[in-house]
Amino acid sequence: MSETFSIDPRAAALLLMDFQVGVIDGFAGPDKDATLDRAARLLTAARDSGLRVIHVVVGFRPGHPEVSRRNASFGPMRGSDRFTAGDPGAAIHPAVSPIEGEMVVTKHRVGPFQGTELDLVLRAHDVDTLVLAGIATSGCVLSAVRHAADADYRLVVVEDCCSDRDAELHRVLLRTLFPRQAAVATMQDVARAISAAAVG
Repeated sequence: MSETFSIDPRAAALLLMDFQVGVIDGFAGPDKDATLDRAARLLTAARDSGLRVIHVVVGFRPGHPEVSRRNASFGPMRGSDRFTAGDPGAAIHPAVSPIEGEMVVTKHRVGPFQGTELDLVLRAHDVDTLVLAGIATSGCVLSAVRHAADADYRLVVVEDCCSDRDAELHRVLLRTLFPRQAAVATMQDVARAISAAAVG
């Protein structure tokens, strides 16, 4: 993104979505290590600027009572321990793990809003701008963009803090679809914007 833009940390939140060990291993592209490194640097910049940080994760109770057999994404997990308490794959990667005071929202679907308290929390804190980073681009990020845009949030997608095992779909979403509803920017663009706002 070449044009100048601004992010007011007082009215914004960084959503780090699905940076869990099992998701990174299964759904990130070959650039996953670099993506994780950039996400960690973005997280540091957000914390330094006072930007609200919310971690969004996939999680289920034992037996997956939240999952319908009709659900194509999660139905096959029924009868396993995947993404339940104690599953190592459900853990947030240590590079971007929460610190005290950072909220963790557990979701039971691909998108971060369906069936969660996320929208309620954001509105309770007068958040009108969302900075989105996550895995996969065609999963949680796409779902977040479509829902949040319809809910009238201002959106910034951090393109190099998103990853997808389908490189072409990742490219099309970032270059064609997302710009219709969001600013698409690099980690450095976003870090610079929130740091400038914090200093100002």
